[in-house]
Amino acid sequence: MRARQQAMDDLVSDIQESEYTRDSEDGIRWFVDGVASGRLQVRAHPSQRLHSKIYIFRPQPFNEHTAASVITGSSNLTEAGLKDNFEFNVELRDYDDVCFATKTFQELWEESTELLPADLQRTVTTRTYLNDELTPYEIYLKCLVEYFGTAVEEEYGTVADLIQNDKFYKLKYQLDAVTDGFRKLRQHHGFFLADVVGLGKTIVGTLIAKRFCQFARSAVHTPRVLIIAPPALVKNWEEATKDFALQRFGAYDILRNGSLHKLRHDPEDYDLIIVDEAHKFRNDTAGAYGQLQRLCKTPTRRKVPGTDTLERKRVILISATPLNNRPEDIANMLYLFQDSKQPTLEGVDNLQHFFRQRTDEYQRLKNRSQADMRTGLKQIYSLIREKVLEQVTVRRTRTDLLNNEVYRQDLDKQGIVFPKVGKPYKQLYQLEPALNALFDETIEVLSKELKYNRYRAIDKLKEPKRSKYKYAKRISDSLAHIMRTLLLKRMDSSFLAFRSSLRRFAVANDAMVKMFAQGQIYIAPNLPVTELIMNDRLDELEQLVLERAELDPSIEVCQPEDFEPDFLPGLLADQALVWPLLERWEAFKNSDPKLDAFLAALETVFFALDRNPGQKLVIFSEARDTTEYLAQQLKRFSSRRVLTIDSGNRERLMATVRANFDANLPLGQQAQDYDILLATEVLAEGVNLHRASSIVNYDTPWNSTRLMQRIGRVNRIGSVADRVYVYNFFPTAQVNSAIDLESKAYLKLQAFHEALGEDSEVYSPDEETQTFGIFDKDPDEGQDARLQRLLWLREQFKREPELLDRLRRLPLRARTGREHPTLPVLAGSTLCYLRTHRRDGFYLCDRPGGQPLEELSFLEADAYLRATPDERPLLLPPHHHEHVRRAASHFGVIVAQAAAQPQVIQRVAPNERRALDFLSGCLLLLPPDAAPAERLQLRAAQLAVSSGTFQQLQRDVNKLQGNLKKLNIAPGEQLALVGRLLTKYPLPIPENPLAGGQQAEIVEEQVEATGWLPRIIISESLV
Repeated sequence: MRARQQAMDDLVSDIQESEYTRDSEDGIRWFVDGVASGRLQVRAHPSQRLHSKIYIFRPQPFNEHTAASVITGSSNLTEAGLKDNFEFNVELRDYDDVCFATKTFQELWEESTELLPADLQRTVTTRTYLNDELTPYEIYLKCLVEYFGTAVEEEYGTVADLIQNDKFYKLKYQLDAVTDGFRKLRQHHGFFLADVVGLGKTIVGTLIAKRFCQFARSAVHTPRVLIIAPPALVKNWEEATKDFALQRFGAYDILRNGSLHKLRHDPEDYDLIIVDEAHKFRNDTAGAYGQLQRLCKTPTRRKVPGTDTLERKRVILISATPLNNRPEDIANMLYLFQDSKQPTLEGVDNLQHFFRQRTDEYQRLKNRSQADMRTGLKQIYSLIREKVLEQVTVRRTRTDLLNNEVYRQDLDKQGIVFPKVGKPYKQLYQLEPALNALFDETIEVLSKELKYNRYRAIDKLKEPKRSKYKYAKRISDSLAHIMRTLLLKRMDSSFLAFRSSLRRFAVANDAMVKMFAQGQIYIAPNLPVTELIMNDRLDELEQLVLERAELDPSIEVCQPEDFEPDFLPGLLADQALVWPLLERWEAFKNSDPKLDAFLAALETVFFALDRNPGQKLVIFSEARDTTEYLAQQLKRFSSRRVLTIDSGNRERLMATVRANFDANLPLGQQAQDYDILLATEVLAEGVNLHRASSIVNYDTPWNSTRLMQRIGRVNRIGSVADRVYVYNFFPTAQVNSAIDLESKAYLKLQAFHEALGEDSEVYSPDEETQTFGIFDKDPDEGQDARLQRLLWLREQFKREPELLDRLRRLPLRARTGREHPTLPVLAGSTLCYLRTHRRDGFYLCDRPGGQPLEELSFLEADAYLRATPDERPLLLPPHHHEHVRRAASHFGVIVAQAAAQPQVIQRVAPNERRALDFLSGCLLLLPPDAAPAERLQLRAAQLAVSSGTFQQLQRDVNKLQGNLKKLNIAPGEQLALVGRLLTKYPLPIPENPLAGGQQAEIVEEQVEATGWLPRIIISESLV
């Protein structure tokens, strides 16, 4: 019996590993039919391991006078064995030899166990892919089971063990997020943790870190975690890591996001990096980004089990809104854990090329109509979400939680209710005609007439002084734009804040003009130049310059003739605009219609008992001048107790804030000392304020991310209110009609939008084309489509507990023919799910009217494969095998090419080509006796450039190349300079997965021979 079972197992293995062609399958079916009909007999010997091949040829009758023979040797009766391969065989024709072979065979045959036809047929149809009865629904479920892996089974008990502190809920949606995040961490080296505000990202991040440390810990290695967070959130992480006892499983450091140069250990010592508010690292030209990317791409000290390759770091990027950025910003954050040309994602084989296309599309939208812009943006970000972010994002929204029965019941059981957040209420304040005219005229002056020359000084320098400042024009334009934005936003915040900011600008401009008159212009960004000049403390300024000049290279003492001739006239032109404008605003310093509207609504609206039963209110403003002004006015006109928080007192008063506004504190620690919390943006993230249920945005939160962050302060786990009220203040002209009032308010907002321009920090892509929709509709958190599929799958297995085991027993290569019920256009195409040891791949082959071969994301494939239980299978069409093999070959080529970089380079941009050519030239400069490490370093740099490991590397190489052209130095000196540059980067060690040395290209014929042909998970052909 054991021999029969072993033979069946071997047969199954041979079939599953056989070449995926119709000819191979026809041969297998012929064999099975031959056994079933009795034409063939097959037996398995219980003890002998029979290896040699013996072919006995005997005529009937057989005797010593008839011709007979025995062939023994290495040949198989296959095309390769008989024709292609060199085989060694011996033919024996002697009668005694034939008799001996026959006798031995008969003895073995009699000792053997017959493979019964019924067993053979059942084994082939149930344990191999040669099963024509599998339905489209079963194929779809098999696809999901293979894709989600262990996440299919709820692991609440195991993951819940990570929470040993009774002060925290064991919420199933958080435990699922831990499981999903840990899987993505291992599969893609990193992921976005993007749960919406208020759902506990810090808790989930800490639990994933704890699970990772359990996984990575060994007898010889204690994993180390680095948590990088804004200063305002450091305290939260200190408490979370302590509460969850992370130190019991691994070491950890917590670092402020502006202090990356203060690492307490070597970069190699960190196994996991957690970056909170990761969208702050979205600019790949910033020094902090380069630092963080090099840190994230530095290998750890651990080795991949069974190899000499060092493990890559794992990275968790925490941001509630990773999509709320420009396409290139999203790409830059991805490149912290993905290589731009060697991603681990399905459906995208080159992230750099993918995002270049999206960025170009984004740029082309700027001159389109508003409707076209809205449509175009939706398409761009839908593609980014479906093709890329869905694979590397863990995101739970309140919609997800409330729409899923398991999550909803779990929340109800633990007494957790999320308040409903409706549309923000418009609080309109009306401007009298004269003030309205000044308001509109000021926007025109600030956005079009004023040139902000005071902040363009370094760009207006003549050479050689100008060359001292890198990117002089870019810096000057940025400073001018920042000042314009600041003045416009101060104008929206409060007229007092605007007058203060406008006066400071006017004084700074005058200080520059005064320096021209005195013949010495000080460019010293780190000194209080304006203050000292305007207070006639010139001697003190000169002394400071002398003392610090040697230590501060940014200090420059210039003469009027060092500047372009139009600089001083530009300063005077700005001066002539600003002072008269300020004088006109001073005439209205006793008029504040916004404050009047605020005070009128304070008790009747903001503290109305039916809306604010807890009698606590949170007020946000971006400007500190405004919060201080409001605090003074509230003290004059209201008996409500006000706590004012800004960057200067935040840390000192945080305990007071929590005692009065954090509902998660035990009742015995809660206080009732304050009714109103008045805060700048320093409290817009990472703080629980959910004893309050009403928020007033005294000035416009132009960025939808900021609006959601503010709302998230009161809409959190543990909120006691059943509804959150949000109020936004908007200016409008005095009119009679309520409709006109709204339209006038919109025009004001539109004017601000046009004036603020394209600054992503001020204005998000969503808002640029959605007509300030964040103020007119319910905040839409959306749903995680991938999570919905997983939760749906779990529901099927709950209804049919045996279904999961049956699907797991289904062999790989399972396939079916299908007539698609909703997409007849797919007829003639094939869908494949493939897998290599590096990543998964989904393919659509020969889509009519489309690409002959298209790699899909999981969600795209899911939309095509989704089926219902009543669909019946159809016979496989003639194109099936050719489609599947073509997809498998193409996928194998893509993965092998990525692994073979830099020998295979695809879609090389001109700047990358320049860098690669320069590095190739450096290799030629190496002397024959050069150390192997030098050659390896240059090849590693080529690999890093061609695979897109570091965004700044090719820029640094090309910059050095440009500088070297100006110098006449020996090859050895050039190589030394290149070597010093490359030591800044943790360069990857080149590897070539293909035998035979350097490869110019990888073709499909090589893929199968070199072991890169992927496994076929499932396939479905449409007829």
